[in-house]
Amino acid sequence: LNKYKISEGAFHQSQMVYMVWNAVNDPLFGYLQDNSKVPCCSQRRLSILYGAPLYSLAFLIAWFPWRSYSPDDWLCGVHLTVALCAFDALLTFVLLAQCALFAEISSHHQSRLRLIKYNQVASLIGSSSVLFCGMVSQNMENFPAFQTFTVLIAILSCICMIYTGLHSETRFDNKASEAALPGSSDQAVDQTGCSFATLKMMTWQILTNRDFQLFVLMNFFQVFLLAFFNNFTMIFTEQLIPPDVLPSLAKSIMYGAGFIFPQLLVLSSQRLLQDFGYYKIILFTFYLEAGMAVVMLLLGAQHYYFLAFFVTI
Repeated sequence: LNKYKISEGAFHQSQMVYMVWNAVNDPLFGYLQDNSKVPCCSQRRLSILYGAPLYSLAFLIAWFPWRSYSPDDWLCGVHLTVALCAFDALLTFVLLAQCALFAEISSHHQSRLRLIKYNQVASLIGSSSVLFCGMVSQNMENFPAFQTFTVLIAILSCICMIYTGLHSETRFDNKASEAALPGSSDQAVDQTGCSFATLKMMTWQILTNRDFQLFVLMNFFQVFLLAFFNNFTMIFTEQLIPPDVLPSLAKSIMYGAGFIFPQLLVLSSQRLLQDFGYYKIILFTFYLEAGMAVVMLLLGAQHYYFLAFFVTI
């Protein structure tokens, strides 16, 4: 909106197309990775390996204009639509494989907690790039510096994902090799027949389970809040906090902290997760979020420093 001067109509149209595509591609790629016979789709490791370069390129689409855009340029709307859909498609493809690979590495609870810790450390390092990007580009005032920084991030992330695709191992790797032994094909046929016979019953049992319904409802609002807030933090800040209240460095720190603090909280709450479990921790965070929202509502939007603190955390 600010840099490319896209019209609000084209912006909302792009968001609508993205919303539909986002709803379609999740089950589409999930089905593809679970049922495809092509190794690059059916094997998690290969999905990450071959998807990494495309994922990195899709990340860069949005930051390089296709021409010098004039205000309300129609091509700018097409650019945004392509950038959103391409990035979300590759994000879904790689992230589904990553999440499945993460669960398949180990079945032990303590090992998975340790994996969560390592994952959050890596996420913390990655999230800090938002802070440094804001400082280097002066909150996108220096756009060439911003573009250079995004290219470096894309290259580094691509290298890390390729390394994962080349060297990761799961507890199912040996089972996959055993499936190729003589006699295993007959067992696979029997299992396939049983799976088709019980698929409808299992699906109905899952959909009618009260815990599943509540989890889906909770997860919908949580993902909606996070996606909406993370995508429009800068716009909210510009509308709610006058530009002369916070210096540019403070805004960069605020934007970066919004991505870093969640990782720090997860890392610091490992002991709490072991003592109280995920359910009570999630329930407490919901109570805390609701309480902070009520306090901020009572204080009012004129308390800019409290508002900046609320937006950050």
